[in-house]
Amino acid sequence: MHELTICDNLIGMLAAERRRRGFTAVTRLKIEIGRLSCLDPEALRYAFDISVRDTFMHGATLEIERPRGRATCLDCGTAVEVDTRLDACPHCGGVRLDPTGGDKMRLIEMEIR
Repeated sequence: MHELTICDNLIGMLAAERRRRGFTAVTRLKIEIGRLSCLDPEALRYAFDISVRDTFMHGATLEIERPRGRATCLDCGTAVEVDTRLDACPHCGGVRLDPTGGDKMRLIEMEIR
C-alpha cells in the first residue's frame, strides 16, 4: 500500500515546514488527487489516519478534491476532460487518449495552529 509511504513523506515535508515556520499543529489539510492518478482516495484517507497518530498532525481533517483528468485525443486532436484512463473521446469516440493532466497529487491548503 504505497499510500502509507505517501503519508509518511507528507508528514516529513510538513514537519520540515513546521520547524521553519514555528507552528505547533496542523489542523486541516486540503489535497487534490487527480482522477487519473494511481492513488485510491479512501486508502489514502485510511493511511493518513494511521500515520498522523501521535504526531503534530493528530486529529487533522483531511479534505480531498478529485479534479477530472485532461487528455488530448490522438484521433481528432481535441483537448478533453475524462474521468478514467479508459474513457473515450467525447467528441469523436476515439480511445487513443494521451493524458496531459489530472494524474498528480498536490497539497492545496493547510490550516495550522
